Amino acid sequence: MKSRFFNRDFFYLSFMEFSVEKIENYTLVKILITRLSALIAPKLKAELVVLSSTGNSNILLDISACEYCDDSGLSAILTANRLCKNSKGVFVLTGINSNVDEFINLTQLDKEINIAYNIKIADQVIKKMIEEKEQ
Repeated sequence: MKSRFFNRDFFYLSFMEFSVEKIENYTLVKILITRLSALIAPKLKAELVVLSSTGNSNILLDISACEYCDDSGLSAILTANRLCKNSKGVFVLTGINSNVDEFINLTQLDKEINIAYNIKIADQVIKKMIEEKEQ
């Protein structure tokens, strides 16, 4: 007997944690929540792997909405950087607030990844880096 309260065709929209947008010759991944943590990092990593495997080797990761980043979030950032490097692409991180910046500096990742402190500068940086790689 089918319950009148259950509809197998019913679906729900999950809370969007990040967005992905193709812009000219790079892909913008924008974190839409305030915590880049173990709750979102596996999904973000999976999306980054899909992007990389489908030829998106230039990624701009905007974390301007993030107020907090833990080890898992940092791991996702490093995954993006590694995937871009392995595919001879460019990775730029942008939108870093003071808490996340302190964590990145403490772990010395600021020496490993390209960082631009706002989206406008990041757009210019990634375009210039792509241009240099193409020459």
